[in-house]
Amino acid sequence: MMPRVCARESLRHPDRYTVLDLNSRWDGIGPQVIEPLLLTTTRVSTFEDSRALTGATGFFFKREDHLFLVTSRHVVFDKPTNHFPNRIEMELHSDASNLTRSVSLSVLLYRDGKSVWRQGKDDGGEIDVAVIELDPAVLPADVAMECFTPAHLQRSLDEVEVGNSVLVVGFPLGFHDTLHHLPVVRQATIASSFGLRFQGQGYFLTDARTHRGTSGAPVVLRSAEAGNLPWKLLGVHSSRMDIASRDQELDESLGLNCAWYADILLTLTDPGASVHGRTPLAA
Repeated sequence: MMPRVCARESLRHPDRYTVLDLNSRWDGIGPQVIEPLLLTTTRVSTFEDSRALTGATGFFFKREDHLFLVTSRHVVFDKPTNHFPNRIEMELHSDASNLTRSVSLSVLLYRDGKSVWRQGKDDGGEIDVAVIELDPAVLPADVAMECFTPAHLQRSLDEVEVGNSVLVVGFPLGFHDTLHHLPVVRQATIASSFGLRFQGQGYFLTDARTHRGTSGAPVVLRSAEAGNLPWKLLGVHSSRMDIASRDQELDESLGLNCAWYADILLTLTDPGASVHGRTPLAA
């Protein structure tokens, strides 16, 4: 495959953001017919200053006039692995008529010594979901983006059963359509009783083949409701599930994954919520 040639031009915004122009050399491609679901999700890269750390997945969630990036909390802060990035970058489509054109938006994770993301906890402990509010003013004027909203959250538990087919939209090992800057989709099934907190935690299980880089991916169920984005947002993919007693040589991995219930987003995106940021490298 011929490597993509990019021109990187830094377009700086005050305070938290830097936009890098990553225009592809393949110009002149006309409007794309693309499933809106693929435009909900973006590739997330973490950095400590200029040093690249990890890759992950995020997606967009809009509530009233507020726009958020959603990902896993361990993507932005993970003490067990000594993972403490101070900024992230995400790819955005900068031209709705030509998906080969993109920009990279850099977002600082700390401001005035406190973290900018929101996270939650419940009786089971910390929830592995984080949201970062984005300023729409720094987005490209012709950005191609789709957003989940509170209307996409699953309200009725009766409509989701164990064994239901769902999709996980993300960037496994960073793999994606590098020409059009689009994620890939993995098939999954609901592997635990939906609506019950598995092992008392705020997540359910999925059965799917997943990889590093998928953390923060939306887990969605096709919806019969009409609309531009006919999907129900069930959860946020976090990590693969394993057991300590598994023999690494004799036993295959379980192939099960944790997905945190997406209704936590109603709490994390509440305009009236009290936000207490972490300090860098805090316990």
